[in-house]
Amino acid sequence: MPHDLGIIGFHGVRYLVTDVKRAVEFYNERLGFAVEYQQLPAFATVALGTLKIHLSGPQASGSRPLPSGGPQGPGGYNRVILRVQDLPEAIGMLRNNGITFRNAMEIGPGGRQIQIEDPDGNPIELFQPGH
Repeated sequence: MPHDLGIIGFHGVRYLVTDVKRAVEFYNERLGFAVEYQQLPAFATVALGTLKIHLSGPQASGSRPLPSGGPQGPGGYNRVILRVQDLPEAIGMLRNNGITFRNAMEIGPGGRQIQIEDPDGNPIELFQPGH
């Protein structure tokens, strides 16, 4: 059955944002993503290696209300995870640049992590493996 769906691979992650230009600047200037495509003010795609984040503003088709009439919006708890070489160093650099943190650094069985937010409150986890 799954092969019948025609799924050919991973396309990316969609984040809903209120200001696409501001979101592009954040991902590009603060996190080092490349700007792959822009159709401002509605939509843009930023990429870091094979990870693509599709930033959908209020005018984008991916942001339209659901059939039930319920709005779609930024935020939540599902998140993109970015691997870093030195988490404490990354935290210091981001803190010096005024980035919003959701929590303090956590240490678990797999490594260390912390969550930051983009300008619309979408979470991004920074992760340093423990092995």
